[in-house]
Amino acid sequence: MVKFTVTQAERIGELNGTAEDINMEFETTEERDQAFRKMEKEMVRESRKKIKELLDHKHITGSVEVGRTLEQWLMGEGYTKVVTPTIITRDMLAKMTIDEFHHLSEQVFWLDKKRCLRPMLAPNLYVVMRELKRITNEPVKIFEIGSCFRKESQGAQHMNEFTMLNCVELAAVKDGDQVEEMKRLAHKSMEALGVSEEEYELVVEESTVYGSTVDIEINGMEVASGSYGPHFLDAQWGVFDTWVGIGFGIERLTMALNKSKTIKRYGKSITFIDGQPLNI
Repeated sequence: MVKFTVTQAERIGELNGTAEDINMEFETTEERDQAFRKMEKEMVRESRKKIKELLDHKHITGSVEVGRTLEQWLMGEGYTKVVTPTIITRDMLAKMTIDEFHHLSEQVFWLDKKRCLRPMLAPNLYVVMRELKRITNEPVKIFEIGSCFRKESQGAQHMNEFTMLNCVELAAVKDGDQVEEMKRLAHKSMEALGVSEEEYELVVEESTVYGSTVDIEINGMEVASGSYGPHFLDAQWGVFDTWVGIGFGIERLTMALNKSKTIKRYGKSITFIDGQPLNI
């Protein structure tokens, strides 16, 4: 029995083929090559159809739609959208415990000795929510969606540039109620996206930076992570109230919702659009 060649298998995977498709076996190379040509032709036709549907009817990619859906849900919850700089300072990362001795420091894209591309949204949000609380002396609910950058492993679930949506509410819940509020937000976010409770689970994990977290997992893959304070990092930022926050990985979430195995299909790309390859 013979299987698809490495090149054929890669092409099938590129065209959204399943593991079952890739691992098919044949009695002869002629039978295999004939099956490959037929399969590739059908898959290309399907990809073209989906791209045409995107251009003619949808006009919005899945990742953008997921982000917008979460934004609309959050604004309905009383959150305000903020936009902060992509470039942050070394001192801001140090306040997140990520100094030159921290292993995460190796994943940072440094621009020079003092500045880098942000690997997370939290540093800026700490500053903004603190200042808004100072100005209003009232609870603050804000969120941001934007690019973050890390020198990741470039595996099926990681990219150097990815989109995060972080929401955080400061002084809005009583001490002791943070976990319940975090779980409520997690359930509501999935409800907004049309994900049933049977399709995801909440998992308690330990984070290098945030300590105890409550993660949202779909098919065993983490798509969002929630944390809360008071937290040992808070004093570094002049924050002394309770807070609850959740960070969503937009491409990972889109990948999970589409039951895809490759995150790059749904990220910023000139190779794929809305999960479909462009080399067809």
